[in-house]
Amino acid sequence: MTLIGFDDTDSREAGMCTTYLAARVAERIRAAGGTVERLVLVRLNPAIEHKTRGNAALCVHTDLASEDAVVIARDAVEALAVTDDPRTNPGLVVADGEVPDPVVEFARRALRERLDIEEAEALVDAAGYRHAGWKNARGVVGALAAVGAWAAFDDWTYEHIAYREAHRRGTPREFDHESVFEAADRGYPTVWDTVDRVEGTAVCVPHAPGPILYGIRGDDPDAVRAVAEGIESEPVERRALFVTNQGTDAHLGDGSVGETRDGRAYRLDGTVESAPETRRGGHVFFDLSDGERSLPCAAFEPTKRFRDRVRALRVGDRLTVCGEVSNGTLKLEKFAVRDLVRTEPVVPDCPECGRSMESAGRDQGYRCRRCGTDAPGKIDREIDRGLELGWYEVPPCARRHIAKPLVRGGFDAPTHPER
Repeated sequence: MTLIGFDDTDSREAGMCTTYLAARVAERIRAAGGTVERLVLVRLNPAIEHKTRGNAALCVHTDLASEDAVVIARDAVEALAVTDDPRTNPGLVVADGEVPDPVVEFARRALRERLDIEEAEALVDAAGYRHAGWKNARGVVGALAAVGAWAAFDDWTYEHIAYREAHRRGTPREFDHESVFEAADRGYPTVWDTVDRVEGTAVCVPHAPGPILYGIRGDDPDAVRAVAEGIESEPVERRALFVTNQGTDAHLGDGSVGETRDGRAYRLDGTVESAPETRRGGHVFFDLSDGERSLPCAAFEPTKRFRDRVRALRVGDRLTVCGEVSNGTLKLEKFAVRDLVRTEPVVPDCPECGRSMESAGRDQGYRCRRCGTDAPGKIDREIDRGLELGWYEVPPCARRHIAKPLVRGGFDAPTHPER
């Protein structure tokens, strides 16, 4: 088996997409008499600062000889990569046979760390892989991670991507909104994050310039294909099916509140230390504590109604939170309520007249001035909470590619999925 990995060929402004390059490479391999076993779309660490939105690297698995594969892949990169963009630095790695353990481990780390090109090139040389780089060749890091990904992870999903005709790119995408929602309903829950019903948005249709018309994600290849076929749209130039780590939470590492680092994503346990506060721009913040140290957590405005779940938290609630740490703040992707504060101390009411008692003086409890009754102190009153135990998530319109939607299951508590 020959593995062709490449990365950093796209552009935020010019609109190229690395998945499109992979689809084109696959077509050229088939035309050359080779077989493509799978196209692997790997989402790497979402906290990397120089990434494009999804930080995707691609790998084509084929039976074509590596010496032929590298020629096809190099030609495709040179023809399609947006090397005029100063932030685009393509890399290509072509591997033969079984992937060695150091490359597999490199792929695992690429989802949770910031790796450098020197380490990647040393591993490429040690494995004897054919490779190429353009400009500063930063894409070799992602290309090598894509080569090792298939052996590194065991939770995989699918994405069916439809691409636009070349002359339409850069213009508004034409699709029937109702057909997208109808197809999404037929495919759910096997096919997820196609639409956001509350916001009324077609999540599967990107807004950025580029060749993608829509991408349908789910747990079954036939199901994502069926949803795609139900969408009425402008003509499709080509289609491709990718095996991907999207929707798997593979970027999350277990950690502790006091030992987080910027540029990594975590799953953390703690207790709400400060009441949620809505700040300018509609962002909601609170502090999470492990008993010794605390970490600010935030639900930013694009997470929409998820912020109401965060606002419903109270000091003392026990949580598990998931998200990326940036500038010392964890950006919430989802959280689990482990325990809720159920009561709050209040001034007692007079048992005779029902009026609220007043303070009788420092450390003297409370007294009803009308009836003369008294009470030693505040009493606990049950709180009507707007939350239940279990998991809450950002809505589909705000979900990162790699974050696992609750509808996929496998969580350690009840879930409250968003549609």
